[in-house]
Amino acid sequence: MDLQSIKNRFGIIGNSPALNHALSTAVQVAATDLSVLIVGESGVGKEVFSNIIHALSSRKHNSFIAVNCGAIPEGTIDSELFGHEKGSFTGAVDSRKGYFETVNGGTIFLDEIGEMPLGTQARLLRVLETGEFLRVGSSKVQKTDVRVIAATNRNLLENSSQYKFREDLYYRLSTVPIRVPALRDRKEDVPLLFRKFAADFAEKYKTTSIQLDAGALQILTNYPWKGNVRELKNAAEQISVLSPSKVVTIDILRQFLPTSEQTMGLSVVPSNTGGNYSNSGFDFATERDILYKLFFDMKKDMNDLKQMIFDVANHQGYTPQDPAINKNIVPVYAEPEPMNITPPNSYISGNASNTNFNNAPILLEPGLQHEDVEETLSLLDKEREYITKALKKHKSRRRDAAIELGISERTLYRKIKEYGIKE
Repeated sequence: MDLQSIKNRFGIIGNSPALNHALSTAVQVAATDLSVLIVGESGVGKEVFSNIIHALSSRKHNSFIAVNCGAIPEGTIDSELFGHEKGSFTGAVDSRKGYFETVNGGTIFLDEIGEMPLGTQARLLRVLETGEFLRVGSSKVQKTDVRVIAATNRNLLENSSQYKFREDLYYRLSTVPIRVPALRDRKEDVPLLFRKFAADFAEKYKTTSIQLDAGALQILTNYPWKGNVRELKNAAEQISVLSPSKVVTIDILRQFLPTSEQTMGLSVVPSNTGGNYSNSGFDFATERDILYKLFFDMKKDMNDLKQMIFDVANHQGYTPQDPAINKNIVPVYAEPEPMNITPPNSYISGNASNTNFNNAPILLEPGLQHEDVEETLSLLDKEREYITKALKKHKSRRRDAAIELGISERTLYRKIKEYGIKE
């Protein structure tokens, strides 16, 4: 049987070399009784390959059962697979046959084999090697003739090095490994799959099939499709139902394909924040704006204060002592000498004659404009200071302090713990 006939029979769409190779391997191994391990990401269609292998094997007229090992609780998986005797555990009111007993002569597909507990792995290894098993609570050896096909989206060999999967079972299962390619590794098949899904949903919902323009088709083809064929099918259904036009453009398509930032829930943050918040749970979208507001308000207050000092000093007739001023050069000092202004409200009240300076600040000659000196300030220190002041002002009432700061009470509580603020 050629590959195209198999694709038509099992509804497989695509012509990529990786997909064709996986199908060829499945067809060749189907006629044997070898164990097969199907490896691939979630959503690539691993179960379809197990159906192909069983349907083309000599066991095709016998039973086939698919078991999701990750969906069965650890305490009951042994009973599900191998059966149990009456009274073997609480709730075992009758004897029960397991899958390996009921599917005797057929094929069992163990999906998500990497989720199987280690104890059950040992039992499975014995079945693969000798065809023997024991029911839970029984000492009588049972025989079975079952072909095992397993599938996983994990690296079982890596898991075996971490003692999460038996290495001997891995090699026993992977007699013939089949790797199903991810959708992003066969981009040429994306348009074919989308067209097929769109036609199916148009028939299902009794509407006209949607079409992609050139730009939308390019975006669809290059999209990473982390959910593989399953994600593509879901997207095709959404677009078929919700698209405002039957001709899908780039703008329409982007409404259904979230960007990487939206998918991961990230916000764009300036690179010069001065701290590493990657794992701190920092609410950038809100608290970044608060910090910027604090910074600009603080800088405005500093500039207003400097302007007031210059005006007071010039009003009193102070002149700079540095000869560089006479050359129209404004000196900048790293740290000006301490100065005392008493009383602080004298200038505001209009009584500037009582204002005294122990040491004159940086001054400018008349006619020269002053320059704002950029300050190096820590946003985190100022955030701590503002939170402390807000708590003190509202007598440790967090709700009122949070409203004053413009943040949520939950965020304020986290910041109090983060900075070790004592209320």
